Amino acid sequence: MDVSSVDRESGDGNSEQTEVKVRVFESGSEVLEKLQEKWKRVNNKPYPAMYSSIFGGITLDPAMMVIPIDDHMVHRGHGVFDTAMLLDGFLYELDTHLDRFLRSASKAKIDPPFPHETLRSILIQMTAVSKCKRGSIRYWLSAGPGDFLLSSKGCPQSAFYAVVIADDYSQCKQGVKAVTSTVPMKPPLFATVKNVNYLPNVLSIMEAEDKGAFASIWVDEQGFIAEGPNVNVAFITKDRDLVLPSFDKILSGCTAKRLLVLASKLVETGHLRSVKNESITVAEAKESVEMMYVGSGLPLLSIVEWDGVPVGGGQVGKLTQALSDLLWDDMCSGPERTPVPYE
Repeated sequence: MDVSSVDRESGDGNSEQTEVKVRVFESGSEVLEKLQEKWKRVNNKPYPAMYSSIFGGITLDPAMMVIPIDDHMVHRGHGVFDTAMLLDGFLYELDTHLDRFLRSASKAKIDPPFPHETLRSILIQMTAVSKCKRGSIRYWLSAGPGDFLLSSKGCPQSAFYAVVIADDYSQCKQGVKAVTSTVPMKPPLFATVKNVNYLPNVLSIMEAEDKGAFASIWVDEQGFIAEGPNVNVAFITKDRDLVLPSFDKILSGCTAKRLLVLASKLVETGHLRSVKNESITVAEAKESVEMMYVGSGLPLLSIVEWDGVPVGGGQVGKLTQALSDLLWDDMCSGPERTPVPYE
């Protein structure tokens, strides 16, 4: 045992010393046993499989799903990530997300340890071995472990991590509240890269939750609508135009871009007048008759109140529901699905 002392304030305001016994693990097997104790009490494992290029394979033991403490993604935030939804044994928009993942890596100056097709194969194999058929997969590319310095020069090799997250999610049909964030948004250089530096996003959604809202909305310095903390935002104007903010200063959402394609069907039927990807001011957005969040895990969520003011009639709009149905049908039976070869 190691014994260390900590100062604690007593009830009378004076400081008193309390001894804390700290256990010393003398072997890796002891550490592993301790980590596995937690998971023995969990019936349904939320993470059925993980891949790590550090040990070069897939583990099904959640106690081993760890990242080295000297990985620069951990202590310097030098890493990127992406995701893909898993629905009924199919990965949705896997290639679209993987392409964006590698673009983010290039901007973050991280060279992948494997080429595109190898990364793709690893993700599919990991999903197949997990036996999970509903949820998502998330994957990271890090500058890698090496040291605790700022530069990544001491990292001999980048690292690739991926995990399967089991989740019985379904199409969102309810309406939610939104607020305008007071947390400064990321500058375009970082906002357009899907990187692991998410503190502004975390503070933004915490602010929204403290106000009883589902999430927040960022507005840029020029007064244009930007995005939510981990979702895009879309609006339907009084003239029935679907407008998504331009992607020049925000993350180019894969689901948002797919929505732009699918929404053309409602233009063809006359339900929408047009589909636009352009800048929209707060004043213009406040005049919209329907409003929504767009993101992979939703895939579309109606916003019925913004900053305490009802949007439209304060109910889920018909066009919002129609767009949600288009996205959900595409996830269930569309051409952007990759089958997982379960054994």
